[in-house]
Amino acid sequence: MGYKLDLKNPKDYNEKLQWLKLYDRNPEYTKLVDKYEVREYIKETIGKDYLIPIYGVYKNFSEIVFEDLPKSFVIKATHTSGDVIIVKDKNKLNYKKLKRTIRKWLKSNHFYYSREWPYKDVKPRIIIEKLMVDKINDDLMDYKFLCFNGEPKYIEVMSDRFGEGGHKVNYFNLNWEKVDIKRKNRLSNNKNIKKPANLNRMIEISRVLSKNKRFSRIDLYNINGKIYFGEITFYPGGGHILFENNETSRHLGNLIDLNK
Repeated sequence: MGYKLDLKNPKDYNEKLQWLKLYDRNPEYTKLVDKYEVREYIKETIGKDYLIPIYGVYKNFSEIVFEDLPKSFVIKATHTSGDVIIVKDKNKLNYKKLKRTIRKWLKSNHFYYSREWPYKDVKPRIIIEKLMVDKINDDLMDYKFLCFNGEPKYIEVMSDRFGEGGHKVNYFNLNWEKVDIKRKNRLSNNKNIKKPANLNRMIEISRVLSKNKRFSRIDLYNINGKIYFGEITFYPGGGHILFENNETSRHLGNLIDLNK
């Protein structure tokens, strides 16, 4: 990050995320970062209707019966972050390459990348989900609610996932007004990003899922007017997110109350 970490008196966003890695050891977090086990938590808190349908969970590549799967689907690792393969046509898959990739995933432990302790004891598995297509918007938006002590404050909207220059990131407040938060090395989307019709329900869901957590990011999708759960993240970017100015990092850090 370019400066010395102060764990005795953490102030900014990234410093406090590092502090939380070390001292906020809620054992429930291991279940919540597991992309398969978290589904039970979602059923219990907001209901199974918010879950993206799955075709199966597998311990190794040989367990996957591709003949039984539909033409399109999404492959994810349950125990890591960002390991995703979108399959639009399984008949065009390079299965040898896929096998190597999945074997590599299963051998990895995400904990060792940035010491996010909840991942250390997650069982390495593969989950295959339904490929969700939004017929209302050409772009599958990812709505990430930044929640501080159980209260959502900002919405990070990820769009144009496959566009030139990588996905775009914009920030909004709960009134769907753009706020001046910008990430380094991430472009903003200059297009008009429409407010979801059911935004209030998304805010309420993020409030329920972040309850009793000092900080969490609740990721939701809004597909064809229906809300779906994405994931719960406790340390976005591993606590190494660069913003365009230090004031942003300090402001977000002030919202994380370590005394509660």
